[in-house]
This record gives sequence, C-alpha cells and structure tokens, in this order.
Amino acid sequence: MSARPPLPPFTFETAIQKVRAAEDGWNGRNPEKIALAYTEDSVWRNRAEFVQGRPAIVAFLTRKWVRELDYRLIKELWAYTDNRIAVRFAYEWRDDSGHWFRSYGNENWEFDANGLMQARHASINDLPIAQSDRKMLWDLDAPRPLAHAGLSDLGL
Repeated sequence: MSARPPLPPFTFETAIQKVRAAEDGWNGRNPEKIALAYTEDSVWRNRAEFVQGRPAIVAFLTRKWVRELDYRLIKELWAYTDNRIAVRFAYEWRDDSGHWFRSYGNENWEFDANGLMQARHASINDLPIAQSDRKMLWDLDAPRPLAHAGLSDLGL
C-alpha cells in the first residue's frame, strides 16, 4: 500500500495540507483518482447514504457528478488530532434544469498510518441560490486558485 502524505500524526500545517489536497482532488472530479486517497475498505456516511470500499466510492462519485453539474468546492480546516481531521465545506453546483445550489456541511475524517482516509462522515444541507449569488468562480475541473477567497473570507 502506498503512502499518501502528509501522514498522521497531524500538525496544524499538515492538517491544512491534507484538507487542501482533498479539496483539489474533489474539484478535479475524477472518481477513480479520488478513490485512491481512501483505504480499500474505507467507510463513508454521506447524508443518508452509506458507502464502503473504493469501488463503491467510485460509483457514488460518478452518480454525484452526473446530478451535480459545474461542481466547485471549498474546504476549511475546523479541528484536528493525531489521525483525525474535521472540516467544514461549501460547494456550488447546478442541476440539469439550470437551478443553482450551495451545499454546506461538515466532515469528520479518520486516517490510517499511510495517510489514507479510512472513515468519512459527512453531514450536508442544500440551499437553492440564484446564479448571480455564486461565489465559487474559477475554471471547472481545476483546483481553486490560491488567490481565491476561502470560506471564512467569503462569509460562508
């Protein structure tokens, strides 16, 4: 099994690196690549859906991005311990009818010694927004530019 730095135990700096790496990965919207950041038997709770294992993660993310178009995500470190990180996040997306949403949530992550996420628990709420209220404006399938504001700076 390959290591996925930064590895636990986390410091403030390495926890921030881990959060940004996750954000960048999800903004790339490549389910197969993203799944490699998780253990083979990783367990997720995402809203009311329970997912286990990389093939199920790939299937989940594939379904997600068929429904959630023009997806852009920002994550922010909330807290960390030796091998756990808590984040808050927001992402914007539109449905196939052109209605825009901002989804807000919190995630609790647990990592193995190789830096792979072995558990992910997500609570998420969706808020309809007008297209003119979007705040996450950068190229699709690209990392958030370093100069783009984070959640706190955006007042989210």
